[in-house]
Amino acid sequence: MKSVEGKTILIIGGGLLQVPIIQTAKTMRLHTVVADMNPSSIGFQIADEAIVMSTKDVEGMVRESKKFAQNSQIHGVITAGTDASMTVAAVASALQLPGIRFVDAEAASNKVKMRQRLKEFGMPIPRFAAVWSLQDAKDALDSLTFPLVMKPADNMGARGVIKVNHKDDLPTAFRHAKRFCPTGELILEEYMEGPELSVDALAFQGQIRMTGIADRIIEREPYFIEVGHNMPSAMSKEVLDEVERVMAGGMRALGIHLGAGKGDIKVTKDGVKIGEIAARLSGGFMSAFTYPLSTGVNLNRAALLISLGETPDNLDPVLSRVSIERSLLSKPGKLVSIGGVEETKKIDGVSEVFIQSKPGDIIKEPTNNIDKSGHVIIVAENLKEANLVFEKVKQTIRFEVDEQFSITEKEIGDQARIRFGKDICWVCKQCDGSNCASGIPGMGGVGRMETFHDNSVALSEYSIVPGYIRDHVFPEIQTQFLGYDLKTPIMAAPMTGVGTNMNFVMTDADYANLVVRSFVQNGSLAWLGDGASPDKYKIMLEALKKASGKGILICKPREDESMLLDRFLEAEADGVFALGMDIDAVNFKTMVQKNLSSITRPLERLIKLKEKTKLPFILKGIMNPEDAKLALEGGFSAIVVSNHGGRVLDGMPGTARVLPKIAETVKGKIPLLVDGGIRSGMDVFKMLALGADLVLLGRPVAISLVGGEEAGIRFLLQKYSEELKQSMSVTGAKTLVDIKRTMLLHKLHG
Repeated sequence: MKSVEGKTILIIGGGLLQVPIIQTAKTMRLHTVVADMNPSSIGFQIADEAIVMSTKDVEGMVRESKKFAQNSQIHGVITAGTDASMTVAAVASALQLPGIRFVDAEAASNKVKMRQRLKEFGMPIPRFAAVWSLQDAKDALDSLTFPLVMKPADNMGARGVIKVNHKDDLPTAFRHAKRFCPTGELILEEYMEGPELSVDALAFQGQIRMTGIADRIIEREPYFIEVGHNMPSAMSKEVLDEVERVMAGGMRALGIHLGAGKGDIKVTKDGVKIGEIAARLSGGFMSAFTYPLSTGVNLNRAALLISLGETPDNLDPVLSRVSIERSLLSKPGKLVSIGGVEETKKIDGVSEVFIQSKPGDIIKEPTNNIDKSGHVIIVAENLKEANLVFEKVKQTIRFEVDEQFSITEKEIGDQARIRFGKDICWVCKQCDGSNCASGIPGMGGVGRMETFHDNSVALSEYSIVPGYIRDHVFPEIQTQFLGYDLKTPIMAAPMTGVGTNMNFVMTDADYANLVVRSFVQNGSLAWLGDGASPDKYKIMLEALKKASGKGILICKPREDESMLLDRFLEAEADGVFALGMDIDAVNFKTMVQKNLSSITRPLERLIKLKEKTKLPFILKGIMNPEDAKLALEGGFSAIVVSNHGGRVLDGMPGTARVLPKIAETVKGKIPLLVDGGIRSGMDVFKMLALGADLVLLGRPVAISLVGGEEAGIRFLLQKYSEELKQSMSVTGAKTLVDIKRTMLLHKLHG
């Protein structure tokens, strides 16, 4: 090999992932010229010279490189970790430098052209279709089988990539992919089930040398987020031999005969298939960090030599260690501070820590491989040890966030819609039962959903009447429930059956823990139902126990009173705040399906049940003044006006229709709560004006939790509470007690 010292290398890209190749070039005593559109690019700080130009602007980069070459010869051009191979090929051609043809670089960059080329050469790939419009995507379904993957034809880092499970998901997937597509061209292809490997290879002198194969860790469907990789791969030699054969064949098909190739290779039940192959070294910290740490081979040096027309040397591994990369993911929110970084760097086994987010950044749930807060590189003797080091890292590094800024209503809705799926909940703009995706099981109501629908209709018939000639008020919405201080009069209605009713978007335990914790954190309480399944109450009690009992367990009116007694005693032992019974859940569909009987009871029997526990006891499901009066006579702790969200019987009145008469009977004598159709803070105000002391939210809580978890609940409570305050402000109600029936106008009756 000839000496390369003093030669000039043009490196396309000056970002974090290009820093290692720039540094390697410096150690080789090459004259480094870095091109990037960002004047304050980190690569400019260590390069000898800089060219300010977009790495995507092929013509501009050719023009600027020619201009530079008029005064100083350029001996090679290269990129690493970024999709600029077309620019590299164009510059190499213009300056007669080593490289591949532009048409081949284009085929290795555009996913549609790549698939067409690979198909032409008979390489194993999924079936696919080019997509420019939503109609193109629908037409492609004639030849493609679900599940599918939609992605931009011309982007990287999993930007815009999304899984599509059903034709009804196509519009949402199309919009998502289009957002990240510079040219507008998309590709729709069949999803390949199975592990994914990341492969680095070098092509020179007619040979293709595999230089690293790693196992990728991809999570968070329907997006494809790589949360790390393990080097080397733990796959069998037989599988890895096939991976190498397919990778080499793919590179030859794409014309990558000189330089680097980076492949995403899938191992499916039908054999090894090509996800993508790019004409560059890998990003994701693989070629520059995990591979050298694992093998002792400097891959950047080898690639630089090839770009200069030289033969690479020292490609044989001299080490045999495991090196892993793991993403550092902050919770969504406004990043307040980052702690523990220096301590993390001192942990034995930690090689590098990269922090990409900074205080003040708004962190969102990642939908691609760019949306991460940082990365850590770890080296160890084996994978088990490496993973143990990462556990220490997670305990040491701290991202403190204010979740207030983490999410929007649209993001909550979009995410919930995807997670629920087409058969459960469409997350309609107006959630009133008029256009439900499901009945029961599901998120809808029974029958024609007249009861569900009337909950919203009954509230919509009332208007809020403002009054402005008065002293200004600053509304206060804090209150109490059975002696417990609340920051808002809004609590979570009991909802269970995440698997049965919500498409297994999470486990019942996860849902219960999240809803209880979220409401306590926001100064309120969540109610949990014991569910149709006999033992589900144990999950609910465990969630309440973790929250020091801060919540309420509502039990079905089971005929078997021994089952009720078990719940009462265990709730007492776990320190639960209060108990109750949804007396309206008679012949409830999910219980009927499980052959479990629920019954009505006369007041005397309800009183005897109440006396079985020392805890406050609430009756939920009151729909007429007579039942309310009996509950008052029976000494119950509180009542809830509820028709079970329209999930028990069709043709019942909305709760806002019966609430005023019930309030006339018991208001001020027993805490009076209500649920049903409440979809805003204005609706909360209306229910309070009609006589309720507090309200319960059902479906809005479920949607917010599924779509945004804790941040979603915080957003919901803040939104409804603020709207309640605005309603109080325009009517002159300083406190909740000041909210009166006269502040409403019934559109039909005045």
